[in-house]
Amino acid sequence: MFKIGVGPSSSHTLGPWRAAQRFTESIKAVHGLDNLKSLKVLLYGSLAKTGKGHGTDIAIQLGLAGEDPVTFDPGNIDSAIELVKEKKQLAVKGMKTIDFDSATDIVFLYRETLPYHPNAMTFLAEWSDNKQIAETWYSIGGGFVKKEGEDNASAHSVQLPFPIDHNADLLHWCRKTGLSISEVVMENEAAWRPEAETRKGVNHIWTVMRDCIYRGCHAEGMLPGGLNVKRRAADLNRKLVGGHKYDNYDSWIEAIRSGGNSFKYTLDWVSCFALAVNEENASFGRVVTAPTNGAAGVIPAVLQYYIAFCDGYKEEKILQFILTASEIGSIFKKGATISAAMGGCQAEIGVSSAMAAAALTECVGGNQRQAMMAAEIAMEHHLGLTCDPIGGLVQIPCIERNTMGAIKAITASQLALQSTPDFAKVSLDAVISTMWNTAQDMNSKYKETSDGGLAVQIPLGLSEC
Repeated sequence: MFKIGVGPSSSHTLGPWRAAQRFTESIKAVHGLDNLKSLKVLLYGSLAKTGKGHGTDIAIQLGLAGEDPVTFDPGNIDSAIELVKEKKQLAVKGMKTIDFDSATDIVFLYRETLPYHPNAMTFLAEWSDNKQIAETWYSIGGGFVKKEGEDNASAHSVQLPFPIDHNADLLHWCRKTGLSISEVVMENEAAWRPEAETRKGVNHIWTVMRDCIYRGCHAEGMLPGGLNVKRRAADLNRKLVGGHKYDNYDSWIEAIRSGGNSFKYTLDWVSCFALAVNEENASFGRVVTAPTNGAAGVIPAVLQYYIAFCDGYKEEKILQFILTASEIGSIFKKGATISAAMGGCQAEIGVSSAMAAAALTECVGGNQRQAMMAAEIAMEHHLGLTCDPIGGLVQIPCIERNTMGAIKAITASQLALQSTPDFAKVSLDAVISTMWNTAQDMNSKYKETSDGGLAVQIPLGLSEC
């Protein structure tokens, strides 16, 4: 559920980047790179319609060049892409230089969609001895990719102590064992790696989230892409800390706490945290998909809220929060979708809000059923939310929607903590099923195509939308 990468989109940036990486690995293994002559990429559906605004073409070039989104310095993106554009050459995997013109070798097929998934791309490779390979890949949400015809059986080769496909399964294991949601998740994670490795990985995920929040709260200027959207987090941060001085994250948090915990003050900070992350995301910054890039601000904002206003900075609680959130997100992915191109924004902001609500509830002492109830409440009030990015950019209304998702998560948690799940009329499984049915009924113009909604109401859209 949590992947470290580069903005602005997990499905349109991180996914295509990963697909391009895996394609080059595939052709290197089959025919080698020595005699590689040319590469061409065809983009379909949502990848074509909003690909420019989401940086799909940029991500694909970096992926073909062998760069990794986890380690590549986002500050070097512009120079790397400009070099390819200027020389009209690409070093495949950093090893074999071929002629490559992104203007003609990456083709946006705006009117073509492949049946399996709206986020589809086909890679074509040709060698000097006339050998050819074509592979179609799908970016299925959250940075996950799938090759056409690929068997995912290997993903299920690990025998989990507590197999979970539905919320009812999770509830069953919690009742049978008495374990919390996060404890069940940790037991399952141990089937893949030692606990110490999981703890280290989760801590690294939070470190990237934390640094993203802090960086975004201090970065000023305009967001790229042509909409002339001004960053707001830095101004809000400056206003909220007033005259307090700080020079690092820890002293910043102390400055935040010193301002009190009134409702308005807390609300402003939750919004500021979420704005900061998604402004970084919109600027091709380093973020964590949670579960997607477009919704990357919700979970960090709620976790930062917990650290700043509830219980302080405790590694065990951060682990608990992220493990709980990951399981809720996984259930949504299995039972519905986390791809806006498949389900609209309910699949991104809605899912992230549900994840954050459950995690916060467990961390503040709620029981397993209250955590699940919080997730259900959060998603229930995101059902039907459309994805209609203006200009195909992850900016309007995407950035503000993260603030709303974070605030709804906190509200859902509070409601669940003050409620008795025995009397709940709607289960988490029922709301996941409803979300999927809604996604299937939703018109495609509201699914990350920029063909409907706000995207066609505001005369600022980019030409490809």
